[in-house]
Amino acid sequence: DMVSRSVPYYFEIQRMLSEIARDFAVDGTNVYDIGCSTGTTLISFDKMVSQQVRFIGIDESEEMVKQCRENFKQSGFTRPNDVIHADVNNGIILDNPSVVVMCLVLQFIRPLYREKLIREIHRQLNPQGCFLLVEKVLGEDSLLNRMFIDYYYDFKRRNNYSDMEISQKREALENVLIPYRLSENIELLKSAGFNSPAKFFKWYNFVGIIAVK
Repeated sequence: DMVSRSVPYYFEIQRMLSEIARDFAVDGTNVYDIGCSTGTTLISFDKMVSQQVRFIGIDESEEMVKQCRENFKQSGFTRPNDVIHADVNNGIILDNPSVVVMCLVLQFIRPLYREKLIREIHRQLNPQGCFLLVEKVLGEDSLLNRMFIDYYYDFKRRNNYSDMEISQKREALENVLIPYRLSENIELLKSAGFNSPAKFFKWYNFVGIIAVK
């Protein structure tokens, strides 16, 4: 409930991720969700991706890992799956991945480790595999950035967040959620080896990017 009230078009983003994953998943490979939280994305994939793949979620929160496993059971998850407790700030090992997703996660990775992590994802991703990145971003222009933030807060108010709740959330995320500009994320992907990253979603200061190896 919190995510759907805080992220514009959250369920549409999940549908888009699932559609793209369906086109890139390959039989006999693994599909990863890095920062899987309670499993929403992989549960959506399970319903839409027809290929015979193993779904693997990774999260640094033991509580989230437990809840994700429980949600898989309750949703009637049909494919082989693993949920791994790991902190990807320390690096990542991927096995035979055709699709890798990071939905609203990279912004929480320490900037010092982001380039290394993206390079590791690119290096281990199968040829013609895709990396799907959804992020909150900064505007390229300071005036537009401020406007986009204001529009975002209006969105949260429309979803019944009070001004105090918005302020408390902003303070809680200060120096924890560190967004990059869209151009910086694109450059990060290109420097890791992805040739032509492209936007598949954009709403003010939220963006979805697909990068193919």
